Amino acid sequence: MLKILVIHGPNLQLLGEREVSVYGQVTLRQINEGLQKEAQKLGVSLQITQSNHEGEIVDRIGSAKRLFNGILINPAAYTHTSVAIRDALSASGLPAVEVHLSHIYKREDFRQHSMTAPACVAQVTGFGKDSYNLGLMGLVAYCSQQKPIKKVHSKRKAK
Repeated sequence: MLKILVIHGPNLQLLGEREVSVYGQVTLRQINEGLQKEAQKLGVSLQITQSNHEGEIVDRIGSAKRLFNGILINPAAYTHTSVAIRDALSASGLPAVEVHLSHIYKREDFRQHSMTAPACVAQVTGFGKDSYNLGLMGLVAYCSQQKPIKKVHSKRKAK
């Protein structure tokens, strides 16, 4: 069974009451419930976490390699600023999908650049809560197509 780590970044615990005109009335709990239902349909397990702290997110990604097959992440405000999260995603070696509730490319100039997206296999933005389920479906499809890498040992002689 595939195991997916879901990471919600800063301030997402305030969904449903924060900037409703941008993020809608959906709560983080509703997003997580929807993800769990989708995961059940897809036959995968999820571990879901939320943090407002960059270092905690970096630590979580860093410890994911031995436990998970992929990462679904909404880095929230760290999308636009965090080289540390980008580097952690790259270093993990795990496929990741970045998701956003709002269409970040139609927002303020500073939100139109993602530091983290280049370390991901895909990005889903602008579909509200459905961004998460679409991202999960894509990540599961991607992970399902990946084959384990066989280690090749060189028989090169030392001089």
